[in-house]
Amino acid sequence: MTLEREQRGKVAILRLNRPEARNAIDPATSRAIEDALDELESDPAVWCIVITATGPVFCAGADLKVIASGGGADIMTKRGGFAGLAWREVSKPLIAAVNGAAVAGGFEIALACDLVVAADTAVFGLPEVQRGLLASAGGPIRLAQRVPLAVALELTLLGEPITAARALELGLVNRVVPADRVLDVALALAERLVANSPAAVRGARELVLGAADADRAGAWTLNRRLMHEVAASPDGIEGARAFVEKRPPAWTNPT
Repeated sequence: MTLEREQRGKVAILRLNRPEARNAIDPATSRAIEDALDELESDPAVWCIVITATGPVFCAGADLKVIASGGGADIMTKRGGFAGLAWREVSKPLIAAVNGAAVAGGFEIALACDLVVAADTAVFGLPEVQRGLLASAGGPIRLAQRVPLAVALELTLLGEPITAARALELGLVNRVVPADRVLDVALALAERLVANSPAAVRGARELVLGAADADRAGAWTLNRRLMHEVAASPDGIEGARAFVEKRPPAWTNPT
C-alpha cells in the first residue's frame, strides 16, 4: 500500500509509504491521495488532515523511473495534478509533518499545505532544473508569493537545497523539531486547530489565502462576505451562547 491512512479523533493522517523509493510519487500514489482527499473532504468527522511519510525521507518528488519510461503524465490526476494535491483546492486545513528531505515535488507538497512542521534534519529544494525539468506542481508560484523574489529565483534557478533552519527563517515552515517528534508536534498543532470552530477556521483560512491573491479592495470585499457568513453560521451563534452561558462551545462541522 503506497498510502496509509489513520484517524485520531478529528484528525486524519495520510502517510506516504514507499520508503524504498524515497517516497517518490508514482501514478498509484497520486490516485490514492486524490481518492483519500475526496473521502476526507466529505467526512464531517474529519476537521484537519496531516500529511507525513514512512522512513527518513518525506518525499523525493516524482518517480523518475516512471518519467524516464514516458509515463510522467500518469502521475498527474485530473483534479489535483501532481500527487493528487498540488493543484487542488482543499477546504480542510492541511498540515505537513516533514520527517526528512522534501525535494522537487516533495517540497511542492509541503508548500501546498497550510502549516509545516519539519525535522531538524530535513532539507527542502527544487532541483528540477538540474534534471532538465520544470518544477510545475506549484512550487515556483507559491515561493514567489511567500518569499522575496530574489530568494524564489535562487531556489528555482540553482536547484540547490536549503536546511530546515533556513526554511524557518524564510517563513516556509512553522516549527523545526527533532525528527522523532515531527508527527507528535504536527498532531499537537492539529489538536489545537480542531479545538476551534470549523466554520471560523474555514473562514479565516479562506480569507488569508484569498487576501494573498487579491488587491486591497478585493481583500476587503472577501473579508466582509466571510465575516457575515461566519457570524451567521451555527458556530457563530454557538460561540456567543457558550460564552454567555459560561460553558465550552459545542462546535459543528457541516461539509
